[in-house]
Amino acid sequence: MNLFNELRGLVLDSLIRMQAGGRLPAGLDMANVTVEPPRDSAHGDVATNAAMVLAKPAGLKPRDIAEDLARLLADDPRIGSAEVAGPGFLNLRLAPELWHGILRAALRAGADFGRSDMGRGKRVNVEYVSANPTGPLHVGHTRGAVFGDALASLLDFAGYEVTREYYINDGGAQVDVLARSVYLRYLEAHGQAVAFADGTYPGDYLIEVGQALKDKVGTAYLGQPEDVWLEPIRDFATDAMMALIREDLAALGVEMDVFYSEKSLYGTGRIEAAIEDLRGKGLIYRGVLEPPKGKMPEDWEPREQTLFKSTAHGDDVDRPIMKSDGGWTYFAPDIAYHYDKISRGFDLLIDVFGADHGGYVKRMKAAVSALSDGRVPVDIKLCQLVKLYKNGEPFKMSKRAGTFVTLRDVVDQVGPDVTRFVMLTRKNDAPLDFDFDKVLEQSRENPVFYVQYANARVNSVLRKAAEAGIAVDDAALAGADLSILTHEAEIAVARKITEWPRQVEIASRTNEPHRVAFYLYDLASDLHALWNRGHDEPALRFLQEGNPATSQAKIALARAVTVVISAGLGILGVTPAEEMR
Repeated sequence: MNLFNELRGLVLDSLIRMQAGGRLPAGLDMANVTVEPPRDSAHGDVATNAAMVLAKPAGLKPRDIAEDLARLLADDPRIGSAEVAGPGFLNLRLAPELWHGILRAALRAGADFGRSDMGRGKRVNVEYVSANPTGPLHVGHTRGAVFGDALASLLDFAGYEVTREYYINDGGAQVDVLARSVYLRYLEAHGQAVAFADGTYPGDYLIEVGQALKDKVGTAYLGQPEDVWLEPIRDFATDAMMALIREDLAALGVEMDVFYSEKSLYGTGRIEAAIEDLRGKGLIYRGVLEPPKGKMPEDWEPREQTLFKSTAHGDDVDRPIMKSDGGWTYFAPDIAYHYDKISRGFDLLIDVFGADHGGYVKRMKAAVSALSDGRVPVDIKLCQLVKLYKNGEPFKMSKRAGTFVTLRDVVDQVGPDVTRFVMLTRKNDAPLDFDFDKVLEQSRENPVFYVQYANARVNSVLRKAAEAGIAVDDAALAGADLSILTHEAEIAVARKITEWPRQVEIASRTNEPHRVAFYLYDLASDLHALWNRGHDEPALRFLQEGNPATSQAKIALARAVTVVISAGLGILGVTPAEEMR
């Protein structure tokens, strides 16, 4: 139940009536008419910009339109009052019954309250993590994993059919480096002294892989040239790393629907098919690129290359797809991979990349636009860096990983719930500071604690009420006399609950799951504010001794808060706290 959509429908109906009565000209574009919460709740419950956006095309003063519209809206029983402000803004106060109706709807719908059908009939592919299979996931991957997983859950909540996908980058030179690194650990497992050259992976996590390889093949690869062992060890090592990555993701509560291998694109004709599709559209040609902007590299020289005309689809420059030796560039299999996604019938593609992929956005959007003839949009989300702190100092690298802090380092320190919530306390394209001390702190400054504490507080009230013989099941609470709830602090909580379905749709439309975390913090703040006012104003306490009917109404309000918190935390992949310890 999105009350704001309902009220926008009321406003649009009233505007159509004004057109029918000759008070507005016909043919006005009303797409930009909005109904939303005002910035200052003192101005009203909802506000509409209808008069402001229609005045110029209608050739009328915005205030005249607003006053006409206010008179029509005031006749609707859902509207308590309609007030024109400034040059033509229209602020609406709603009848108290609407807030009570929202609370009942939340209690009756339970976990489904706020679900939307905006994505019905649409299939979306969310690709995230997609780390090279050369070692354990690091903290940067953690942020991308949490963001992508929460976004997938959010879109599912909004009615989309969602596929969670991991693209395994197992077709490039990095897996050869992995194989050589494992071979060194294999030699080490046989008692040989080894030295890790620059460019190899020295992390301790490969010790077990080298031992497992020894257990499997014995001495078969000792003293053998690289062309004998490189390919089988590459496959063995990649499988071992993907098993490790799956374990890391499971520790974070992330489950993928599809693991797609880049290697499967080679030798199967898939890359060739994608490039031929572009060639048939006149987008593949032989040409010479302009020199790079800025300082000219000393070794740069113009040379003819096979290029994708990505500038025809919004890119800054055309992109090479074939090396001088006839092999594919790294961009070619990525084109083929997205061609495969399009062929699978997705209506929307979302790629979650690390901060270092900023230069990749335009070329990938151009490729998808060209391959789908502009039919399938792709939204590329970049996750900025995470800086870790502990005891006021930067958190040091993991010895096991060799060069970085791993996902497991973080999860083992604070647990998956805290990790996930904190990773969503900033927009994905903003840097994030992760302080191990602060994320475990029990204060308002810690959003994880603050939201969980609100949920736990309400659950403590429910337990006490049940012990007192008050019926606190959702059906009983939905049937309570909610007209008792009239105090401004109670209405503030109900108003915030009303915003939940709208927040779901906005966050889904913008692909921004951090909005859910922000909203939950605000909702928890309103609940805590009401709780604290009860210390000084006994009439605001949720349990009213000797008055079960009043208690039940107030508990219904509190329980509706936890309905929303549970749904929101479910989207974020966080388990709601029943009690705080």
